[in-house]
Amino acid sequence: MSLPPSRQASRPGTPSQRFKDVVLDAMKHYKHETESEAHQIFRQSAGHAIKASLPQTINPDEETVPGIEHPGSTGVIYCSDRAMANGFTYAASHEWANLGQGAPEVGEIPNAPPRPTSIPMPVDSLEYAPTTGVKDLREAVANLYNHTYRQGKESQYTFENVCIVPGGRAGLSRLAAVIGDVYTSYQVPDYTAYDQILSSFKRLVPVPTALDPKTKYRLDIHQTKRDIQTQGLAVILASNPRNPTGQVIKGNDLKELVKLGREGTTVILDEFYSWYIYPDHEKDFGTSISSAEYVEDVNQDSVVIIDGLTKNWRLPGWRVCWVIGPKNLITALSQSGSFLDGGANHPMQLAAIPLLEPSRVAIEKEALQRHFKAKRDHVLKRLHEMHLDVDIPPTSTFYIWLNLERLPAPLNNGLTFFEELLKEQTIVIPGIFFDINPAHRRNLFNSPCHGFIRISFGPPLEDLDKGLDAFARVLKKARKEGMRAFGHSYKKSVDEDAEGKIHVT
Repeated sequence: MSLPPSRQASRPGTPSQRFKDVVLDAMKHYKHETESEAHQIFRQSAGHAIKASLPQTINPDEETVPGIEHPGSTGVIYCSDRAMANGFTYAASHEWANLGQGAPEVGEIPNAPPRPTSIPMPVDSLEYAPTTGVKDLREAVANLYNHTYRQGKESQYTFENVCIVPGGRAGLSRLAAVIGDVYTSYQVPDYTAYDQILSSFKRLVPVPTALDPKTKYRLDIHQTKRDIQTQGLAVILASNPRNPTGQVIKGNDLKELVKLGREGTTVILDEFYSWYIYPDHEKDFGTSISSAEYVEDVNQDSVVIIDGLTKNWRLPGWRVCWVIGPKNLITALSQSGSFLDGGANHPMQLAAIPLLEPSRVAIEKEALQRHFKAKRDHVLKRLHEMHLDVDIPPTSTFYIWLNLERLPAPLNNGLTFFEELLKEQTIVIPGIFFDINPAHRRNLFNSPCHGFIRISFGPPLEDLDKGLDAFARVLKKARKEGMRAFGHSYKKSVDEDAEGKIHVT
């Protein structure tokens, strides 16, 4: 991914001046986060400092209210805050290319059913909904999974296996609240919110597994089984399809993973991207992935599925999602929901019911796959033209996990590249947010995700091109001016004035 010789900056001037330029460029090859302006801005943001070694130690910059500890922000929140420091506003968001937030475009796409435009509100819907959700919607979810993944199987899901929750994070939080003092396995890289979940719910003891790019970030099932035996893992948490790498556990690997749920280990799978599968053959369009296909007994297998309208139905603003699992788990989730979130929006639950009708879902799913595969291929082509080839192209989700390590320093790490793109009114997510690191102790330069950014091709095509044009401008600037132009002069906050002073308000 390094700039080819023909495209590198020509260095005018005397040999002495050229030598100084080379030295200045070399000085930008940082080895530690304390040497990098972008990394220091990150560490100074509330919640991202290295955690104190003793639990009773108080950081006065973060414990601003007695007894309150700042949890730190997810990648999207941090990046949005940094974008606002660079002039981004939601009122004028059309001027920016937001390739960071994990949200699909919500408008019409070719050959898909029409978008919902109105929500009926019968008088009964103005009351609280049950914390497990509206029964008719729970039945619709169970029916859809049985129709799609469990035809011909003796054990079938019923409404008692479904809990409706106000968003995926709420589902994760409800689950975390009912997990006991156990070792919980997670992978790196994975979904950013897991970091906050594992940090906030102290009874979960996090045990990391680093996935290897040499095996396309594949989860080694045999190693997982050994870890269960040797480390006593009780819970496995993973996204599938995988955020941010765009890979998927499927076939026999998924079957073997689900099998662990019959052998004393609880398997929690975040399946929000289960429709975003990009087949190579025409006949495979319209197929999707779920662990539900391999569950034998829906009430005995300890397999938990989280999904919802957010990604597959392209309705993130509805905040209607679900957790599927053994019915005794659903009872526990109802109780944790009563003190955590109070339940999902009642009218929106009722409006969601017809959207889960299997024949409508079949049309929606195929249209989504064709549209998003075309966008994926377009982005990969444009990156290739910029000599930013993707090591492991995504086969699922709407994310591209882009390795920057072959670029010249300091552009070869995600935080610095992110800050340079902000100057071009474009947002991506630095890879370090997918390094699930609850204590925040690791030198960021040692993170296996340090050299990456996540690009979302969820937005409409015109936004994608706007953002990719910004990539091209950064690389053009690197060729013309060398590396001295990068790694510095970042706005620290929204209140920074023209002299670079920060006004604390």
